[in-house]
Amino acid sequence: MQLTVVRQDLYSRGELLLRTIFGAIYIGVPHFFLWIFVGIWSAILGFVAFWAILFTGRYPQSMFDFQVKLLNWHQRVFATMHNLIDGYPAFGLNGTSDKVTLVVEYPERLSRGLVLVRLFFGIFYVTIPHGFCLFFRMIATGFLVFLAWWVVLFTGSYPATWHEFNVGTMRWILRFGLYNGLLTDTYPPFSGRP
Repeated sequence: MQLTVVRQDLYSRGELLLRTIFGAIYIGVPHFFLWIFVGIWSAILGFVAFWAILFTGRYPQSMFDFQVKLLNWHQRVFATMHNLIDGYPAFGLNGTSDKVTLVVEYPERLSRGLVLVRLFFGIFYVTIPHGFCLFFRMIATGFLVFLAWWVVLFTGSYPATWHEFNVGTMRWILRFGLYNGLLTDTYPPFSGRP
């Protein structure tokens, strides 16, 4: 998995203020509204993929591609709402961005046994340890998002190390989701590094 969020040389203070005041209305509401319906279909495909992996050891490629496109859409919106990029996030599964890219390689084979292990024991060896660590990481990320808001407002620049840390949080959450969503057999590292 490779998630890239390009740090801009200069950020728009006007867009920053507009997103802060009205972003929930003009970005959040339309995207989240569509995600409700697309998310229902994603859950159905995930259920079908579970059985396909269990019996064949493969995630059907068209379903896999759908899930990755949905995740890409999520990353575009989250990067915008957390002020990591300027601009309006493209709608839909086929939307693109020159600032946010997500690449997830299609696995030719997935472990049938690991699917069952994740189903019955995933909460113990994935969700609890990663959830515990991510809880504190997300507090730090929220703090940095808040501080970066002020820095961007006064300087027009997002501190590079803060940007990388916040993008790293997105990566960590995404890897956790890919593993739990059966899109990979690679256990997610306790890190947000690329």
